[in-house]
Amino acid sequence: MSIKRRIREADPFLQLVLLHIGMGILFFMFKPFSKVFFLIIMGYFLIKIVLSPPSKVTINVLLGCAYFAGAEILFRMTKGGIAYEASKYLVILFVLMGMFYKGLSGKGYPFFIYLILLVPSILVASVTLTFDARFRTNIAFVLSGPVCLGIAALFCYDRKVTFKDLNRVLAYMVLPIISTTTYLFLYNPSIKATLSGTASNLAASGGFGPNQVATILGLGIFIIVVRFFLNSPTLFLKIINLIVLGAMSYRAIVTFSRGGVVASIIIVTVFLGVLYMRSRSRKRIKMTVSFISMILIIMGTWTVSSNETNGLIDKRYANQNARGVEKKDITTGRVDLFKEEIEGFLSSPFLGIGASRVKDRRVEAGVGHLPSHNEIGRLLSEHGFLGIIILMILIIKPLSIYLKNKKNIYFLSFFCFWFATINHSGLRIAAPSFIYALCLLNVTYEKPPIHRKQLKH
Repeated sequence: MSIKRRIREADPFLQLVLLHIGMGILFFMFKPFSKVFFLIIMGYFLIKIVLSPPSKVTINVLLGCAYFAGAEILFRMTKGGIAYEASKYLVILFVLMGMFYKGLSGKGYPFFIYLILLVPSILVASVTLTFDARFRTNIAFVLSGPVCLGIAALFCYDRKVTFKDLNRVLAYMVLPIISTTTYLFLYNPSIKATLSGTASNLAASGGFGPNQVATILGLGIFIIVVRFFLNSPTLFLKIINLIVLGAMSYRAIVTFSRGGVVASIIIVTVFLGVLYMRSRSRKRIKMTVSFISMILIIMGTWTVSSNETNGLIDKRYANQNARGVEKKDITTGRVDLFKEEIEGFLSSPFLGIGASRVKDRRVEAGVGHLPSHNEIGRLLSEHGFLGIIILMILIIKPLSIYLKNKKNIYFLSFFCFWFATINHSGLRIAAPSFIYALCLLNVTYEKPPIHRKQLKH
């Protein structure tokens, strides 16, 4: 069978993969196309949601949110978005439209409380921020992520979605990440030419923040693994998914940003553990074969990454500098930032020091515009005791739902991705906020049709 015929007869997802590889090439060759595409795809989902029949509103809202959460880094790299935080704003807009058409679950009131508890920090910031600080911009920067999370959580809480539709949501999220991977290969085809040590590599990250790029690629790795184990009925599709997995893993590793890669390892491990525990013995044997092939691809990818970086990537993960000397701080300064945030909490434990005040203090101290890398530390310092309540809501509520209903096999992976990401990158991109909201869905499974034998007269 020819390759063309295989593609035509394969899952439509494969055709979309090829389309998004082509888009990645087009974005690199003609960057203005990024802005055009942003407007086209935004218009497409807005119209799709507005014209949806009532039964399709929920899934179309989730698909729109998923696509822009996955495409956020690509649009930032190519300056295609109408604003830096455009993807977060669109996720908020889509879910608000969904609320208008489908309403809300009354059981989601803890997230109303969560959103209300964010407000005092704005009032405190109006007093504590320095005169030079841009009030609106700074507040939007630190609170757009938490607000995006809260509104998305309100929409998703206890909302019924089929397992098949949830897989569609993940597929829509990974497609633009495939375009991002393609763009990175074209932007920086030779890693050796950009090596400068074991620090995060800006050039290998498309000229954008390595931490955020590694985070979104790590999420893409997880989704491809899910498709490899659950949505690859033929050997041809399994091979294609392994190729995509290898390419995405390579680009994530050579960013030299460990947070996103480690997070992907955690959530993939959790997913495979849950899947193995819920599978029957015959399926476990097939899983083992697939697992071995996946490990071989990952090992090959690491070997290529090590060769391309002249062994520097090995030193990076061993917490060494280019000369092989072990670094004192494995967190690359994050512990010091967290300590500063705890000091902020202790100086104003009730209402906190105000939204964006942590970054403002660093500017005053002459350290530069260093944003928080840890959402937990930021919540404590900027929101005080209210930040503790916020954290309790965010952690306890989804876990209590899971203990009552464990149908969502992705829950633990989603929750771990959110928690791992907020501890190394905060909520600077929409993905962790949206993934958190997916934890709250009420996932249902279609019942297999019952075949009854006809009675013989």
